[in-house]
Amino acid sequence: MKFCVKAWSKGGGRAGVMQVGGCAIETPALLLTTRKGLPNFIPPDLLSSLPDPDSRLLQFSPLHFSEGISLKTISELGGLHQMLGLKEHVFAAVPRDSIISLPEYQSANKMGASFETPCGRLLIKPAQYMEMISSMKPNMWATLADEVPAWVSEKRNRASVDRTVRWLDECITSNVVTNTGGAVFGSIVGGSKIEERKRCAQEVAKRNVSGFCIGGFGLGESMDERPALLNAITESLPEEKPRQICGLGLPEEVLQGVAAGVDLFDSTYIYHLTLGGFALTFPLDDITKCCSGDQLCDDGTDGTKINLKATVYRKDTSPIKEGCKCYTCQNHTKAYINHLFNVHEMLAQILLEIHNTHHYLGFFHVVRETIKRGTFQEFRQNFVESRRDHIFAVALGA
Repeated sequence: MKFCVKAWSKGGGRAGVMQVGGCAIETPALLLTTRKGLPNFIPPDLLSSLPDPDSRLLQFSPLHFSEGISLKTISELGGLHQMLGLKEHVFAAVPRDSIISLPEYQSANKMGASFETPCGRLLIKPAQYMEMISSMKPNMWATLADEVPAWVSEKRNRASVDRTVRWLDECITSNVVTNTGGAVFGSIVGGSKIEERKRCAQEVAKRNVSGFCIGGFGLGESMDERPALLNAITESLPEEKPRQICGLGLPEEVLQGVAAGVDLFDSTYIYHLTLGGFALTFPLDDITKCCSGDQLCDDGTDGTKINLKATVYRKDTSPIKEGCKCYTCQNHTKAYINHLFNVHEMLAQILLEIHNTHHYLGFFHVVRETIKRGTFQEFRQNFVESRRDHIFAVALGA
C-alpha cells in the first residue's frame, strides 16, 4: 500500500491518494460497511452501478465469520476476494461489529478482546485474530483494540491503552503475520482523556505499521469535546501514513474528522438510514439550496432527507432526487419504493441503499474538491449551519 497527501486546506483537512490492491483511491474516502464482505442490501451485480473507484473500499469484521464457513475453507478458496468474486475491490478488516456492538457490552481481559457477535459473545485472542486475517487475506487490517466508552474510570481507560498496545505487538510479531500480505493499521484508543489518546497514538506510531485505525469514538463523548481528542491523536501521528476512524457516521461527524486530518471513514450511517426508510436528498453542489423553514415537508422530514415510507409519496412519480445519476433514481420512482416498503419487499432496501451510498459517496467527492480548492472550512460551516437550521425549523413547525 502507498499513500500520499496531495493537498491541505486552511482550517484543517487533507486530500490524498491511496494506492492499494492495484486501485488508486482518493481520500478522504468512505469505507462501505458490509456483512461478511458484502453490503447489507446491495447485491454484487449492482455494486458496479456505484461510482468507481470510490465504491471499491469495503470494510468487514472478521468476527462475522465466527460461524458458518470455516477459516480453512476461506483460505483454500484464496481468501475473501476469491470467495466473493470481488477481485478488484479493496477489503479492510476491523475487529468490531460497528452495527450491533454497544459500549456497555464491550469488555476485555488480559487474554483477549470480548465482542458481541451474531452467534453470541466471543473472546478473541491475538493469535486467533491473526489466523482469521491470514485466512481472509484483506488488503488492510486493523489490530485488536480494547475500546471503552467515555464514562469509564481513568484506571480502566489506562488499562485499555496498555492492552491495545500489547495486542498490537502480539499481532505484528505473530508467526502468521507474514502470510497476511495486507497493510497493518495500528489501533488507537484512549476514551475521552486527551493524555491517554496522545500516549496511545505516540506508542502506536513507534511501531512498524502502515497506517492507523482510530477507535473508541461514538461511544459517549460529546461533539464539543471530540475535536480536542481528534487533534491530540493526529498531531501525534506521522503525516505520511493514512488514518482510519470508526464510529463517526453523520455528515457533521465526518467533517469533524476530516478537519482533524482523518482519511478513511466507515458508513453505518447509510445502513441505519436505509433500514429506517430514509433517503438522502441534501444538495451536493450548493448546500444553501436546502428547503427553507417555511417549506417543510408534509412527512415532517428536515430538508436533508425524506422518509419514503410516508404516505405523501404513494403517488409521487418523480425520482428520489432530481438530477441524481444513481441506478435507483434513473430507473425507479418514489411511489414504487413506497409501494415496496408497504408490501415488505426487500427490493425497497436494495434500491434505497444504492441511492444513499451513491449520494454519500458524492458528499465525500465534494469534500475532497473543497480541500483541493482551499474552501473546506467555508463548506463545513455552511453545511453544518444549514442542516442545523432546517432541523430546528422542522422541530418548531411540529
